[in-house]
Amino acid sequence: MIKVDISNVWGEVSLPDLLALEKEVFAAHNTLTEGTGEGNDFLGWLNLPVAEPTEEMRRISAAAERIRESSDVFVVVGIGGSYLGPRAAIELMQGPNHNIGKGKGNPQIFFAGNSLSTRHWNELMRLLEGKDFSIAIISKSGTTTEPAIATRALRWMLERKYGTDGAKKRIYAITDPCKGALRQMASEEGWETFVIPPNVGGRYSVLTAVGLLPMAVAGIDINAVMAGAAEAKETYNLRSFENPVWLYAAVRNLLYHRGKCIELFESFEPGFKMMGGWWQQLFGESEGKDNKGIFPVTAELTADLHSLGQMIQQGERNMFETMVRFAPPEKAAVVGSDWKNLDGLNYLEGKTLAFVDEQAYLGTLAAHADGGVPVITMDMGELNEEKLGEMFYFLELSCGISAYMLGVNPFNQPGVEYYKRNMFHLLGKPGYES
Repeated sequence: MIKVDISNVWGEVSLPDLLALEKEVFAAHNTLTEGTGEGNDFLGWLNLPVAEPTEEMRRISAAAERIRESSDVFVVVGIGGSYLGPRAAIELMQGPNHNIGKGKGNPQIFFAGNSLSTRHWNELMRLLEGKDFSIAIISKSGTTTEPAIATRALRWMLERKYGTDGAKKRIYAITDPCKGALRQMASEEGWETFVIPPNVGGRYSVLTAVGLLPMAVAGIDINAVMAGAAEAKETYNLRSFENPVWLYAAVRNLLYHRGKCIELFESFEPGFKMMGGWWQQLFGESEGKDNKGIFPVTAELTADLHSLGQMIQQGERNMFETMVRFAPPEKAAVVGSDWKNLDGLNYLEGKTLAFVDEQAYLGTLAAHADGGVPVITMDMGELNEEKLGEMFYFLELSCGISAYMLGVNPFNQPGVEYYKRNMFHLLGKPGYES
């Protein structure tokens, strides 16, 4: 079980404050699991975790093996939840530099269709030169601008390189089971398809083929991921403050109502950065509506202590932090010696890097708490595939409960459409003339 430590929020909130929320958290949890709240047609993610592989998972594993055998590069085309979840999983498990040295048998994985940057596109073209590659197109509709543009270009490249029939074997579509432009395109062209269930929204889709196919191509054990999520589904169904999901959802709402309107979600692991991005979308799109919501910001420590540290320590007291910790890996790194000791580090000789990291965490925690910034700590324990699945489910469940406590629909995102309407009008898209 993930451990949530709230000992560094006392003073800003009290135990009676927390206990007074018990009925509210209970009601929000029931609203979510019983499907009685707004957005209840998007609750399919609650039951995605399974302890044993499904037929869909076996197909995903088989497709991933074909991609690994035939491709130097695998390109995942998608935006929002269609790319943040899989990228977060891969970088957390394998590091932000995971592509270095990879090739056929263990392909590099790149992401496209998540920007409109010409420079980013030209970089991808350079990376694909002379490489065998396959693509997965992830979209419920197939008409979202950024991934649709990337799909056109990549499909044309594959057909030119391998011919129409050869390209078909290298294109995978992850989409709605029945409708949408991508479903029609895949059916007409004969691409292999995987399903995004209609009752699962994009930001809650990481435990579908959206996340599982890229993870499997990266060599991550998706059966273990799903088993970890399945265990979390049972573990976090507990209806009391012994449930760390309750603690996290309740405390962040208490802090919000005391003027803490910014949450910094942080880890001391560089590979966690994209997981922070996934969390940022999950909570930002779920809670930011009706002029409500905690503004989600992610940070990488200790690097960002040298950029954001001053603001956190002495800036406006309108924020709180959630620090995510993992057990150190089995392979230790040790600080060496230097007889000249010009850097003054010989006092650390023989100490592990994990020990230094732990003291940096404890020192930062004390400084920020003393400086008036409440800090929630999440102790994840050992980082492995089971923990990855547990973590995804834990945060999705926390988000659903927290949003219902806030009084908003966790599963819509009406504000996202406003910029699209303006963009379509400026681009001259039919139907958006006015």
